[in-house]
Amino acid sequence: MSPAGEQPGMSDSQVVVVGGGVAGLTAARHLAADGFDVTLFERNEDVGGRVRSRRGDGYIFDRGFQVLFTAYPAARRELDFGALDLRAFSAGATICRGDQRSVLADPLREPGALTQTLFNAEISTMDKLRTLRLRADLRAKSVEEIFAEPDATIEQHLYTYGFSERYVERFVRPFYGGITLDRDLDTSKRVFEFTFKMLSEGKTVVPAGGMGELSDQLADRAITQDARIVTETPVEGIAPGDAAVDVQIPGETVDADAVVVAADPKSSRDLTGVDAIPTDGRGCVTQYFAVPSGHPLANSDRIHLNAGGEVPTTVAPLSGVAPEYAPDDRALVAATTVGHEDAGDDVRIESDGDLETQTRDILSAWYPAASLGDFELLRTDRLPFAQFAQPPGVHEGLPDARAPDGAVYLAGDYTHDASINGALESGRAAADAVSEDLQ
Repeated sequence: MSPAGEQPGMSDSQVVVVGGGVAGLTAARHLAADGFDVTLFERNEDVGGRVRSRRGDGYIFDRGFQVLFTAYPAARRELDFGALDLRAFSAGATICRGDQRSVLADPLREPGALTQTLFNAEISTMDKLRTLRLRADLRAKSVEEIFAEPDATIEQHLYTYGFSERYVERFVRPFYGGITLDRDLDTSKRVFEFTFKMLSEGKTVVPAGGMGELSDQLADRAITQDARIVTETPVEGIAPGDAAVDVQIPGETVDADAVVVAADPKSSRDLTGVDAIPTDGRGCVTQYFAVPSGHPLANSDRIHLNAGGEVPTTVAPLSGVAPEYAPDDRALVAATTVGHEDAGDDVRIESDGDLETQTRDILSAWYPAASLGDFELLRTDRLPFAQFAQPPGVHEGLPDARAPDGAVYLAGDYTHDASINGALESGRAAADAVSEDLQ
């Protein structure tokens, strides 16, 4: 008899997964659970793709500033939140302009911030009421409805909804510029509505051990299902035939009954020839600073928005949320600037030192009474392709799991939407397609 849950004959079917990011690990886990003989090849020395963390001198550095929304449907299904030891940012944000700082929070979720939010002079009372109305409207919509509706840019949508220019400039542009990596707000309104719904219905968190814990957990679950993960092994080509797919790795050709390509967008397009895979990207630069334990940022648990300029876009007090990110006597702050010169963006940044100077100047203005002399730049992450661009209408043209020829399938956020949720959804969708076709 076949093991419980395994379809007869599946254990004889060889499936190769190309790429060990969130999508590939999710696909590998479900394929192995369905009874396939699964091997995942990852070109790097560790898995995780864009969702990785590094440790050094008592600090945890994620690959650029990242967070998880606990309301993500796929995250709730695919991840064990309890095992991740999640730490939450306070809802809303601190809006900073010159030496003025004010809190804008959701009073329905954080009653303690009601007074600060009500007296926030950066945002008008009418815009606060429109925000609450938008929250109610989106809670009544499903994710499927959001992505099925007619599209527009975020900026167009906000003005159509009635929000003021002041609200857009002082809150949405820095906040959603940080989420979409697009301060111009030319991104699809669907992305705005989806993320706003997720923010309203759940928490914004990081695991105590860094965002890489998500990938590590997915890898552990795949291995538990007997999937094999082979690192430092790039896939150089795939050739689908009538009965099998040849997978070329250095010095060897592996025969597979099916291949799931879950590499980065450019590599996936090169391997599969699927032109619909988007390769126009959005970039960012994140600098990590060690902060004196007595600095106000060290004890903050809110994302700070730069409402007065573009460098940096956001400042996240990581160890104020998760103390494990820094040694006991220091704190860790991530300052992120949207854009990257390698992606064709006008970042106005010539060097790490130039960015450091501009960030210090901004933080000095925000907290003029606090000393920045002990701030230490620890690391700079330049990510020219942090997510694929999502202009209005992009989602209708994204490829699905079965887009390649032959027994080749796609898994990547570029088949759904540019998010961790999209990557998780795509991995499950690719595994389901393989299972259905090979039964």
